Amino acid sequence: MKTVSYNFLLLTALLLLASCGSHSSQSGVLPEKAELTATTLKDKIKGGWAGQTIGCTFGGPTEFQFKGTMIQDYQQMAWYDDYIKEIFESDPGLYDDVYMDLTFIEVLERCGLNAPADSFAVSFAHDDYKLWHANQAARYNILNGIMPPSSGNWMNNPHADDIDFQIEADFAGMMSPGMINTASGICDRTGHIMNYGDGWYGGVFMAAMYSTAFISDDIEFIVTQGLKPVPEKSRFYQAISDVIKWHKQYPGDWKQCWFEFEKKHTSEKGCPEGVFNAFNIDASVNAAYVVMGLLYGNKDFYKTMDIATRCGQDSDCNPATAAGILGVVLGYNKIPAFWKPAIEKVEDLKFPYSDLTLNQIYALSYKHATTLIVQNGGEVKNNNISIKVQKPETLRFEQSFEGMYPTKQQLVRKDFLDESIKINFAGNGLVVLGNVKSQCGVTKSDFVALLDVYIDGVKTEQVRLPYDYIIRKYDIYHKYMLKSGDHKVEIKFVNPDPDFRIYLRSYVVYGDSPAKNFNPEQEVTSK
Repeated sequence: MKTVSYNFLLLTALLLLASCGSHSSQSGVLPEKAELTATTLKDKIKGGWAGQTIGCTFGGPTEFQFKGTMIQDYQQMAWYDDYIKEIFESDPGLYDDVYMDLTFIEVLERCGLNAPADSFAVSFAHDDYKLWHANQAARYNILNGIMPPSSGNWMNNPHADDIDFQIEADFAGMMSPGMINTASGICDRTGHIMNYGDGWYGGVFMAAMYSTAFISDDIEFIVTQGLKPVPEKSRFYQAISDVIKWHKQYPGDWKQCWFEFEKKHTSEKGCPEGVFNAFNIDASVNAAYVVMGLLYGNKDFYKTMDIATRCGQDSDCNPATAAGILGVVLGYNKIPAFWKPAIEKVEDLKFPYSDLTLNQIYALSYKHATTLIVQNGGEVKNNNISIKVQKPETLRFEQSFEGMYPTKQQLVRKDFLDESIKINFAGNGLVVLGNVKSQCGVTKSDFVALLDVYIDGVKTEQVRLPYDYIIRKYDIYHKYMLKSGDHKVEIKFVNPDPDFRIYLRSYVVYGDSPAKNFNPEQEVTSK
């Protein structure tokens, strides 16, 4: 009897092992094929979009309220059944995470799944929603004749490493289930509109995790698989690899992981708004917070969002992405019922700055996904879907701001009309921050300031500075990779209007080597 029981148990164990092998997406091994029902695929796509929208709303009130610090446990997060609907109406700009995705989906539907980068670029540049950082810099570039990929290149876009594409690449992963390389190809066309290097890799990474979430429920596998398209020598790869390492070292303490990350990876040198203060919109930093939410959330929907939010900084975008990826893993049906009334109240409403409803978005993503599945060697027959799973290919190496190190920030906070802006600096680059300011309280005007820029006495270009917030130039002026040394910059307001001023907030100087900490005591001693 004992022998029979032992053999039976051994046979059962072997069968279980074989079963695990045939469903290797569940055990951390990439399968050659993945089998889903159409019902399951639809449910996962709906879970992804619903999760993203819920997560964005959940973290909205804390966005950039906690910079360089975590949100403490005693701070409660609001939620109620009318929450999303109210934000749709009162603060639609919060959903830039989603409405940029929807612009890309609309282009794909209108121009086909092989739509070129220019189609995406022109569409979002001419839309009337609010944008910031890399997106707004790219919009300005495109409207002024600098098309992708140049519009996102760091030489033309001081925000190239910012989070922008990272928060709007969800669509690429959700239409590429199990097909990471397909997702990466879509990201190449769309991500270089506004980003480069780490900023681009952020979107690639998120899309790859979405793609993998359709075929695996192993969160660590999803994260490590999603990182494979990113070159190992990139700063982005190193940052996320460290989060994975610290999660293993401190599996029950996300705060310790957060502290280790802050010490090593938050010295940002990209976005000129953040290099001399606690503000950090860098893609790799905020991607790390997404990963912390996923790894420490243990597939708990609330816990995943909560940790991604409490990491701080861009704390609406990060839970949006984390909840979107987990929403694909779980599927909409397994998202806890507590969160569903809020999303169901808006599913038939046009999404802010879009002609699409969430229900239409679910259907379009399913349509695009099944088309790509067939195009890439899979099958769609009745309710059965077979996906030919792609082995991730590493993308080309890109790095922004090479040879550029922030050395000085000078606050000015002054209006200019008749006099020129004059800046003397020592270094190899400069970003001038500010905007056109109204003197008479107008909220809408087509006025465009024209600024002639002289470097070391030579006119180099004329900058157009629109007053209109939607098409504004995000930074007054920037110039990188100058010959290192002393330089004089003069900016002349060539079409002054008594109703407007040029407001110079500050400027950031860059050098060709890291700045050393200045110790005034040592300076006095040396003299």
